[in-house]
Amino acid sequence: MNKDILKGQWKQLRGRVKQAWGVFTDDELDQIDGRRDELVGKLQEKYGYSRMEAEQEVDRFVKDMERGNV
Repeated sequence: MNKDILKGQWKQLRGRVKQAWGVFTDDELDQIDGRRDELVGKLQEKYGYSRMEAEQEVDRFVKDMERGNV
């Protein structure tokens, strides 16, 4: 799932994102709006991840989505 697909399926995915990372408010999810870089930045802000850690978290989430595990 590339970043365009993440953006295109955001309405369906935002609930799963909220489940995976429960700290996001609805306003923050609206702000992210399916943009991978925004999601990575919010993960850094909320969890104190480095950029690399946040990107790995998003990549893991996307892979789990592709496999149907989330």
